[in-house]
Amino acid sequence: MLRSWYPLCCLWALHLPGAGEGAAAGREIDTAHYRERVKAMFYHAYNNYLENAFPYDELRPLTCDGQDTWGSFSLTLIDALDTLLILGNVSEFQRVVNVLQEGVDFDIDVNASVFETNIRVVGGLLSAHLLSKKAGVEVEAGWPCSGPLLRMAEEAARKLLPAFQTPTGMPYGTVNLLHGVNPGETPVTCTAGIGTFIVEFATLSHLTGDQVFEDVARKALKALWKNRSDIGLVGNHIDVVTAKWVAQDAGIGAGVDSYFEYLVKGAILLHDEELMSMFLEYNKAIRNYTKFDDWYLWVQMYKGTVSMPVFQSLEAYWPGLQSLIGDISNAMRTFLNYYTVWKQFGGLPEFYNIPQGYTVEKREGYPLRPELIESAMYLYRATRDPTLLELGRDAVESIEKISKVECGFATIKDLRDHRLDNRMESFFLAETVKYLYLLFDPDNFIHNDGSAFEVVPMHYGECILGAGGYVFNTEAHPIDPAALHCCRKQKEEQWEVEDLMREFYLLKKSKKSTFKRTAGRSGRESQTASVDAFSESSRGGMNPEKNTKRRIPLLSCPNQPFTSKLSVLGQVFLDNT
Repeated sequence: MLRSWYPLCCLWALHLPGAGEGAAAGREIDTAHYRERVKAMFYHAYNNYLENAFPYDELRPLTCDGQDTWGSFSLTLIDALDTLLILGNVSEFQRVVNVLQEGVDFDIDVNASVFETNIRVVGGLLSAHLLSKKAGVEVEAGWPCSGPLLRMAEEAARKLLPAFQTPTGMPYGTVNLLHGVNPGETPVTCTAGIGTFIVEFATLSHLTGDQVFEDVARKALKALWKNRSDIGLVGNHIDVVTAKWVAQDAGIGAGVDSYFEYLVKGAILLHDEELMSMFLEYNKAIRNYTKFDDWYLWVQMYKGTVSMPVFQSLEAYWPGLQSLIGDISNAMRTFLNYYTVWKQFGGLPEFYNIPQGYTVEKREGYPLRPELIESAMYLYRATRDPTLLELGRDAVESIEKISKVECGFATIKDLRDHRLDNRMESFFLAETVKYLYLLFDPDNFIHNDGSAFEVVPMHYGECILGAGGYVFNTEAHPIDPAALHCCRKQKEEQWEVEDLMREFYLLKKSKKSTFKRTAGRSGRESQTASVDAFSESSRGGMNPEKNTKRRIPLLSCPNQPFTSKLSVLGQVFLDNT
């Protein structure tokens, strides 16, 4: 097998930094030109969705009509909302916010993917909620701790909670939005479908004060961690009732990918050492068992033996994730491997046989996925390597040449002959176009380095927002980490009042028992229980141990006092530091 890899390794070497640098230097990318072309791509797709597909979930670009795919939520509209603001279109952002408030209903008898509804609907609504003020939307008193889009996100997330009611805490893959989990629902769920909730659900918990969302997300993450193999790997699919692995292939791609992504992004968003340490342990096992010549293969999770020597297009997020932990050199080498595949086909096939250097049968398509462009955006922010802009240029040229049709952009069914399929996934507008635009727009507000920010008056003082450090969910919806601390002060003040009330009632009860020694023990227990019930119910059913842990969580920022002036990556910097 090693001999068969030799030509491919030589091909990869041609694209190492330094190879052909003189030629590259003469091909400076006109970022403004490509930024405008990306914007034109967005509006060609978006306007055709509005004209031909709305209110369906997705556009069918070959027949110029629409279809529901993930639940009947006008999904493309939700997914594209924050992209509108990133492109600078505040008026359309405001219009769509009103349309969504009036037209989206989650009380429907539809079987929905728990994973997809979370990342696209909950994530999209949360991001739009946090960006509303920047987009000129008139926000209500108490924002960002309240607001119509936040309430919609919470409603959608509550529809998903029944899926988490399993013996292991790992969720079912599908839930009926009206009736909960169907009695005959399969208990087999992919790893990513279990471990991709902490970003959205922790954000919800911090903004609303209801801890149930973050709790179920953490429990699911820890269940996967508990069931990793002795060599530190997780498989592809697991039974959420018995915790038995059904598919034992371990890798970084489809079915697993965003689990690793959310360990890193959850750690950044929440300043959580435990999540980061979990990822770093996985990273060691991944390097030891799946990495070969800067490619990542699929191996048997218990033995580490190679099961599939393929590269999947979904794996192309990995260099971007490596950049987030500072592993730039490894990230660039792997990125350049993936870029050679793009150059070979004008896109990334779903599966690519690494030893043979060609597509895998029935996996030759490219549905306009964003992952390689996403990694280019992250790595360009870290390195300013012009090779990364070249990938962006190639992506624009390829997508426009192969995929563009009269009514939008069509999925490429086969990269070998450029046949098209009648579908434009919502992630094309949510992710692919967004990452391309951000790659070519170094001054976008998303790239804020903390030099600018907004002070939002709250009833207890000031809240700092928009200082940068946005954390993208796996559907490219940006979350402002500083917002999570805006509402924390309000909730903690509420808890302090409740504690004082509890102490008052306990003291009152104690005094009564002193003067009324004839009072029965059962009566006192009843009174104590009622006080406890009041306190617990008002806090969402949290016990004192959890309450203590929540007040002083690992790596959390201090409450923002009046002197807080800046927040970057959720870290609060005070005047005197």
